Amino acid sequence: MARDEACIGRVGVLTVGTRGGDGPGEVHIKIRGGSESFLAWSEKPLPRGATVLVIESRGARTVDVIEWEDPLDEIPRNPGLDLY
Repeated sequence: MARDEACIGRVGVLTVGTRGGDGPGEVHIKIRGGSESFLAWSEKPLPRGATVLVIESRGARTVDVIEWEDPLDEIPRNPGLDLY
């Protein structure tokens, strides 16, 4: 099956933890106007609930992931500059 390039670069959440080289987990990502699940492989084990970045597609609804922390998620707020 061909690679699914649409999933590369997407951020998702592991619904089943990965086991590194011992086996895949499952990642749920928002894609194509909905949500889909893929088998997820990682170099090191990652726990269920971890936020991950899809870095490669293996085809057949299987992807490679790495742990991901959004660098903009915890922006310090300056009360004098809040625009909200």
